[in-house]
Amino acid sequence: MISIDLTDKKILNLLQHNSKANIKEIALKIGLTQTPTYERIKRLEKAGVIKNYIAILDKEKVGYTIEVFCQVTLLVHSKDMITRFENAINKIDEVMECFHVAGNYDYLLKIIVKDMNSYQAFLKNKLSVLDSVGNVQSTFVMSSTKDSIGFMLV
Repeated sequence: MISIDLTDKKILNLLQHNSKANIKEIALKIGLTQTPTYERIKRLEKAGVIKNYIAILDKEKVGYTIEVFCQVTLLVHSKDMITRFENAINKIDEVMECFHVAGNYDYLLKIIVKDMNSYQAFLKNKLSVLDSVGNVQSTFVMSSTKDSIGFMLV
C-alpha cells in the first residue's frame, strides 16, 4: 500500500473529474509547480493507484439504451466453479462490472446492451450457457440519478 497525502488526493480527485487535464492545470489547482506535480502523478501511476485513463461515453448517444443488473447464483460453490465463471465473465464484452458478493446470490453483474433483443441474446447465448450458472435474476435500470466511474478520495 502506498502512502497518499492530501496533495495526492487532490490530484487524484482532479483526474477523476478530467483525466485529460494537463500537468499545468493540475499544478495550478493544487498549488505546486509542474515538476513536483508530474513526479507525483508518475509515482501514483507506477504504484498502480492510477490504473488507467478512460473516456466515459454517453450510453444513449452511442445507441446503448438498456442497463441491467444481473444477480447470478452459481450451481456449486467450489474454487474451480468460481474460477471458471470469473474467467468466462471477464471475456464477455457486455459485462461492464462483476462483483463477487455475499448474500442471496453469488455475483452482481452490470450489463449494458443496445436494446432488449440484445439483452435476450446475451442472456441466451452468453450467460445462461456457462456451466457454472444456476440462476439469474435481472433488474432493469429505469433511470440513473448518479452515474460515475470510480470514487472520490475524502
